[in-house]
Amino acid sequence: MISTYSSLLRTPSAWRFLLPALIARMPYAMLGLGIVLLVKHTTGSYGTAGAVSAAAAVALAFAGPQTGRLADRFGQAAVVIPGALTHGAAVAALIVAALAHAPLWLLFGTAALAGASVPQIGSMVRARWAAHLEKSPLLPTAFAFESVTDEFTFVVGPVVATFLATGVHPAAGLIVEAVLTVGGSLLFAMQRGTAPRRVVRTAADAPRVSALRIGGVRVLVVAFVCIGAIFGTVQVSVTAFAEEIGKPGLAGALYAVFAGGSLIAGAVYGAVAWRRSAHHRMLVTFALLALGTAPLWAIPNVGIMVPVALLCGLAIAPTLITGFTLVDTLVPAAAKTEAFTWLTGAIGLGLALGSTLSGMLTDARGSGAGFVLTLAAAGIGFLVVLAGQRLLTPEPKSSTRVNVTPVTPATETVVDGTPVNAAPLALDR
Repeated sequence: MISTYSSLLRTPSAWRFLLPALIARMPYAMLGLGIVLLVKHTTGSYGTAGAVSAAAAVALAFAGPQTGRLADRFGQAAVVIPGALTHGAAVAALIVAALAHAPLWLLFGTAALAGASVPQIGSMVRARWAAHLEKSPLLPTAFAFESVTDEFTFVVGPVVATFLATGVHPAAGLIVEAVLTVGGSLLFAMQRGTAPRRVVRTAADAPRVSALRIGGVRVLVVAFVCIGAIFGTVQVSVTAFAEEIGKPGLAGALYAVFAGGSLIAGAVYGAVAWRRSAHHRMLVTFALLALGTAPLWAIPNVGIMVPVALLCGLAIAPTLITGFTLVDTLVPAAAKTEAFTWLTGAIGLGLALGSTLSGMLTDARGSGAGFVLTLAAAGIGFLVVLAGQRLLTPEPKSSTRVNVTPVTPATETVVDGTPVNAAPLALDR
C-alpha cells in the first residue's frame, strides 16, 4: 500500500499543485462552523446561526458546478482567481455585518455570496489527476488520496475553527478561513502548467457538453446527496447522543471515529487494484454503508458506539472514491471539472438537508430518531445506485470531434474553434 502511494506522489509536477491545494482546502470545513459560531455569538440564536450557515452551504452546492463548468471552458486560473478574491471580500463583509448587528437579510446575502464563491479546489485537483494520469492504473489511487485529504480537512478544520472562535475571537475562525482560502487558491492558480487541457468546441460540435446531460452523473449526484445527508445526520445525532449520556465533550471524539474509519478505509481501498467494475463496487460499498448505519439508532452507550462508528466509517471513503472514479469513466474531458464539482456540491447540499431534518427530529424525539434518518439516507442511496446500474456503465467512447487546446499562461487566440499560436502543455507525462 505504501509503495502504491509513494509511486503516486512521485508523479512529476504533482507536488506543485498538491501543496497549495491543501492550503486552500484546509479551511473548507471551517466556513459553515465558523459562521455558526460567529452568528450565534452576535445574535444569541442557534436557529439563526444554523440558517445563515445553511444559506452558504446551499449557495455552494448550486454555484459550485457552474464554476466548474466555467473552469472546463476557460481554464482553472480564470475562475479560481476572481472566485478567491470575491470569497475573501464576502467573508469580510459577513464578519463586519455580524459584528455590527446588521439586518438578517444582509447576513444571509453575504453568507450566500461567501458560499457561492468558494473556489472548487478539490474538484480541480481531481481534474488535474485525471488529465495527468489518463489511462494510468494509479488514477483510482489518486482519487483515494483526494478522499483521504478531504477526510483530513473535515477532521482538522472544525477543531481549528472552534479553538479560534472560542479561544481568540468569535470572528477569528472565519478570518483564518478566508486568509487560507484566498492565499492557497491564488498559489494553486499560479500552477498553470499542471492544469488540464481546455477543450474548445467548434460550432459544429454544439451543443456544448454538460455533465448533467449524462444519466450516470445524475444518478451519482442523487447518491452523493444521500452521502451528504449521512454526514449531516451523523454530526447532529452524535452531538445529541453525547449530551444524552451526560458526556457532551465526547461528541467531537465520536465524530472523529467515523472520519477515522473512513480515512483508513480510503487509504487501503485506493491501494488495491480492483478487478470488479466500478459501478458494481459502488453498489457493494453503498450496501455496506447501509448495513453499517442500521444499528446506530439503538446503541445504548459509548462502549458500543465506538466500534459501530468505526465500522460505519469504513464504508464511506470507498463509496466516495468509487463515485469519483465513475465520473472519470462517464464524462468527457470537456466537462470533468463540472462533474466533479456536482458531486462535491451534492455532498454539501445533502449535509445541509440532513443536519436540518435530523435537528428537528432530534429535538422532538432524541438522537435515535436522528440516526434513523442516517439509515434512511443510506438506504435511499443504495436503491438509487441499484436502479441506476445501467446508467453507471460506461459507454463506448464517442467519436465527437473536439479541438483540444492547452491552457497556458499566455493569451490564446481561437478562430472558429482553432487555436492560433498555442503553446504546448507544460505538464510532465
